[in-house]
Amino acid sequence: MLLSTQASNEGNVARTLRTRAFQAFWRIQRPLTLGVRGVVTNEAGQVLLLRHTYVPGWHFPGGGVEKGETAPTALTRELLEEVGVIPEGPPRLVSVHANHASFPNDHVLVFRIDRWRQADATSRGEIAESGFFDPASPPEGVTGGTRRRLAEMFAGGAISPDW
Repeated sequence: MLLSTQASNEGNVARTLRTRAFQAFWRIQRPLTLGVRGVVTNEAGQVLLLRHTYVPGWHFPGGGVEKGETAPTALTRELLEEVGVIPEGPPRLVSVHANHASFPNDHVLVFRIDRWRQADATSRGEIAESGFFDPASPPEGVTGGTRRRLAEMFAGGAISPDW
């Protein structure tokens, strides 16, 4: 079941170039980066995944922790922006991963959110589509890191220190 389809392909090239330029600037300014991802489940045990307009693949919702933010605050902000999810209670930290394949000093914190309520997403144009999927059979195009986290959380896989 898809929650939303918001973005068209128009402007994707410009957004991709702008995003890459911003990421390069960010990495020069902040040599250590921290990201958060939220594993949001519904009452049927399905997991929320999304596709961005600027990067391929299906991902967990989330993003970067900004200066002055805590990781749970950043996740709560990203969930509302991207998919209109408001956690009911604090997100539960599940794992920490080095994402050195993307950037040598990047780390990702994975949180679990089982209780939440739906609101309107506040970001426009960033998310191509989102939906709930069976964690044992995610959609075609799910990213490697997302697939590994699904196996760790839902199939008893060992937690890897790498994204």
